[in-house]
Amino acid sequence: MVSAVFHSPGEAASEPGGTTSAAVPAPASSASLASPGRDDRSSSAAVPVVRRAAETSRRATDWRALWMRVLPPLTGLGLLWLVWFLATLKGGSFPTPGSTWDAAVALFADPFYRRGPNDQGIGWNVLYSLQRVGVGFGLAALVGIPLGFLIGRFEFASRMLSPLISLLKPVSPLAWLPIGLLVFKSANPAAIWTIFICSIWPMVVNTAVGVQRVPQDYLNVARVLQLSEWKLMTRILLPAVLPYLLTGVRLSVGTAWLVIVAAEMLTGGVGIGFWVWDEWNNLNVQHILIAIFVIGAIGMLLEAMLMKLIGVVDGSPPTG
Repeated sequence: MVSAVFHSPGEAASEPGGTTSAAVPAPASSASLASPGRDDRSSSAAVPVVRRAAETSRRATDWRALWMRVLPPLTGLGLLWLVWFLATLKGGSFPTPGSTWDAAVALFADPFYRRGPNDQGIGWNVLYSLQRVGVGFGLAALVGIPLGFLIGRFEFASRMLSPLISLLKPVSPLAWLPIGLLVFKSANPAAIWTIFICSIWPMVVNTAVGVQRVPQDYLNVARVLQLSEWKLMTRILLPAVLPYLLTGVRLSVGTAWLVIVAAEMLTGGVGIGFWVWDEWNNLNVQHILIAIFVIGAIGMLLEAMLMKLIGVVDGSPPTG
């Protein structure tokens, strides 16, 4: 009995006087051996069917999502074209969609021509406007984001600067332009100044609100760890405030692109705003309509890029 426990069945059978009580178990019946194989074959045959059904359902869902993404914008554009076509059906001074399209084809055939300092293609005018927007918006970000952190972090700064922000934020861009012309004595710096002063407020306000909404537990941990103010700003506040900050950046870019058209109309020079005003002086309404669509398309592209950036930041895993 002991050998049956501590030795293999073969060794137990070969020992003299040993018993054969530890015999090899009886083989299973043919039915019991065959049934698992049939189950495996049936389950393996069912897997492709399930996969094909899932792929078909997913493909149908993808097509429906794509259709719902494409159809509504095309319907809106079609309605705009229909209203425009019906409004100009009886003629008049307002150009038709067909004549505007022909003018756009001729205009974009050579968008970067130069025939003088004030006679350049629409491509150059757009690039000059984007350059002014980039400079003015960059300066606003350099000043506005740190100022927002300061207001949100310290109560004294908040109480001191909040009334000034509430006073200056509603001022129209056209009211700031004469101040820029008076100070800088030039049209280009005045336009950049107007972009700066009008696009800084969304970044200041959103950054300050984000800092003020950081949970107090984060600040308590930083106090326990005796982090410096710089480490507190960069390691705790900045990751928590980043969604608010990017929302302020998105609003500021839209404001900057909105302001530049009005500023360039008054300052002159080269830019999409000046180009629109020059075409009005030439009574070329078709080019004005083309400029409106170009300005809207560029603004929509900037908005989409920043929304994509915000989505990436919101969906990214937290870093240590």
